[in-house]
Amino acid sequence: MIYNRQLYSSATNLFKLTHQFSLLSRAHSLVSPLPFTRKLTFLASSSRFAHTPRLCNGSNLVGMRVMRYYCHDSGGSREWTEEIEYLDESGGVIYKGKGVRSVEPGVDDHVMVGEVKKPFVNAVAVAKIVEVVKRWKWGPELETQLDKLQFVPNMTHIAQALKLVGDADACLSLFRWAKRQAWYATSDECYVMLFDELNQKRDFEGIQLLFDEMVGDSADGVSLFAACNRVIRYLAKAEKLEVSFCCFKKILDAGCKVDTETYNSLVTLFLNKGLPYKAFEMYESMEKAGCSLDGSTYELMIPNLAKSGRLDAAFKLFQEMKERGFRPCLSVFVSLVDSMGKAGRLDSAMKVYMEMRGYGYKPPPTIYVSLIESYVKSGKLETALRLWDEMRMAGFRPNFGLYTLIIESHAKSGKLDIAMSTYLDMEKAGFLPTPSTYSCLLEMHAASGQIDPAMKLYNSMTNAGLRPGLSTYTVLLTLLANKKLVDVAAKILLEMKAMGYSVDVTASDVLMVYIKEGSVDLALRWLRFMGSSGIRTNNFIIRQLFESCMKSGLYESAKPLLETYVNSAAKVDLILYTSILAHLVRCQEEKNERHLMSILSSTKHKAHTFMCGLFTGPEHRGQPVLSFVREFFQGIDYELEEGAAKYFVNVLLNYLVLMGQINRARCVWKVAYENKLFPKAIVFDQHIAWSLDVRNLSVGAALIAVVHTLHRFRKRMLYYGIVPRRIKLVTGATLKIVIAQMLSSVESPFEVSKVVLRASGDSVMEWFKKPIVQQFLLNEIPSRSDILMHRMNILFPSSAPEVRSLSPPKPLIAGRTM
Repeated sequence: MIYNRQLYSSATNLFKLTHQFSLLSRAHSLVSPLPFTRKLTFLASSSRFAHTPRLCNGSNLVGMRVMRYYCHDSGGSREWTEEIEYLDESGGVIYKGKGVRSVEPGVDDHVMVGEVKKPFVNAVAVAKIVEVVKRWKWGPELETQLDKLQFVPNMTHIAQALKLVGDADACLSLFRWAKRQAWYATSDECYVMLFDELNQKRDFEGIQLLFDEMVGDSADGVSLFAACNRVIRYLAKAEKLEVSFCCFKKILDAGCKVDTETYNSLVTLFLNKGLPYKAFEMYESMEKAGCSLDGSTYELMIPNLAKSGRLDAAFKLFQEMKERGFRPCLSVFVSLVDSMGKAGRLDSAMKVYMEMRGYGYKPPPTIYVSLIESYVKSGKLETALRLWDEMRMAGFRPNFGLYTLIIESHAKSGKLDIAMSTYLDMEKAGFLPTPSTYSCLLEMHAASGQIDPAMKLYNSMTNAGLRPGLSTYTVLLTLLANKKLVDVAAKILLEMKAMGYSVDVTASDVLMVYIKEGSVDLALRWLRFMGSSGIRTNNFIIRQLFESCMKSGLYESAKPLLETYVNSAAKVDLILYTSILAHLVRCQEEKNERHLMSILSSTKHKAHTFMCGLFTGPEHRGQPVLSFVREFFQGIDYELEEGAAKYFVNVLLNYLVLMGQINRARCVWKVAYENKLFPKAIVFDQHIAWSLDVRNLSVGAALIAVVHTLHRFRKRMLYYGIVPRRIKLVTGATLKIVIAQMLSSVESPFEVSKVVLRASGDSVMEWFKKPIVQQFLLNEIPSRSDILMHRMNILFPSSAPEVRSLSPPKPLIAGRTM
């Protein structure tokens, strides 16, 4: 017998020891009842060595302390037959009584405590299961030990044990062992705990496998609502898109209900993955399922519906959210205001903004920026400025982009004072304006003709180290050109060239400004500057400047331009040659005539060769005039140059008439009519009316056309005996007087009306028989003293109308010899 060093004399301690021994002896009896007869003595002791009960022969018995009892094997019945004695240090008996006896496992789930039958306590059963699982973890050994339990577990034991094990693999081993037992029943709680353990371990593959098992168990009709939703939420939070959506479809097919939180997690997942339309489909399926929306759902859906452009749906949800008593968060208001503003629904955006203020929210800077941008883009600058002032009064500092937006919008709308004021505030705030801001301000000042502010902005821009854009240089140079500041423009152009820009086009544009304004001297000066700086221009502008010099009478400056034009492989067309010839027709000074003849020669055009041959004799040409003219006109491409050919005929006939070359002029008119340049000029309407229309001809061409056509009418009437009822000469108001005076000199029967000279066919027939008319029509003009030529020289006034096709020449002058 071993004595304890400390005496347990207290009755309280005695009963505590008794209760402790009762529990320990019961737990021991469930696992390994003693199949022997041996007297045991347990002493109350405070020593750590005395806590271990000993057998009489010195062997240890784990799990019991402070008692003495007797037991024996009575025919294998495994019962406690002796009483247990509790002794003090002197060996005195403190208490004695019958011990705890076990029963057959699985037959009666209870134990005998003395004479009292008591059921197993769940805590003890759970503790034993947890002890076994933590010891063996997994595998056959674990299952063997679980099979040896002296009691029959139930699903409550398993569920509580799963809470205490704390290891995912061990929990799965215990659960799968339980599934093979006859007493197993599908438990939503067990699955929830297993999914929690696997999620904590981040074993999503294990979650998926267990989910498949759970779907099979759900066929028993047991509700697994919590577990199913838990799985989808875990997978969605882990951003397992395909797996979570697949599980979602499976539980729907299995008839399991999905809760709002699960729907929210799926919606969040799709939004995070950049699939808003899939999220909207999930929301629609949520509505179809009758699942009620909570505050999180509204806060998820409203901003995303608004950002995707579905403003009506977003606003409808917003109204529904308020009706159900949910308080909209700030992000909901911000998203609605921003999206409605960008969509142009400014009234609705402002209404939501004011409602947000009514809820007590302080507008963040982003909402001010969004509203200001929306109102600026819609052109409502006054409201934008009001919000701008409100933002600054609220203590928010406008950012760089907002300054730029306000400046550029007001500058483009012409409100340069506000734009410049904001620009100065921007500089004071420490922001350096961008090149686009400088350019916008500069371009708007330049467009309004304000040269001084534009140059100040340009200098500020270059001093800040910023590189002006091509459009900025172009606008500034155009302004300088309009202001005729050639020297300043030249300086800016050279700076532009130093910046690396190609300046040929910009310099040519400035040159065109001078040309269009008629500042030929400045244009020539600018062209000389371009040449000295190695800047080239194009042939079109050279031609425009040449024509401007011709109009201004600067023939000496015009000839080098034409030579440059010709030497650069540019082709002088018939229109350009004819325009020079028209200047020659109008010229009245011999000095200028020599310049013009030299310019005509510089064109190297085939029309000039034709002109020179036209005034030579047949011995030099080698052919008659009519053949020579026909040969020239056959070389014209009428599909491309029909208009130019008409212009050339009109001016050439003016020149020939003024030079007294009536015969040559009639040849030119005859060939021109043969080539159908004036197809509707002569009309034969059987015996009713013959007419000549000269309204689209120059003065010289009209005179030659009247003489030549009357000659044709005379031949037709005399030779063929055809006399029409009337003959008309359609002259128009301009040529009416000139032609009427010419015909009156030979006593014509034509009567003058507003725009037509008309006479009866019989009267004209009689008129044709007069000798003076025959000479007139046959071009047999006797001398200068004859009345006919006297009239013709007089009737070529210097104030005669210009050519009315293409570019008309100036008034004709009196006739002169070659």
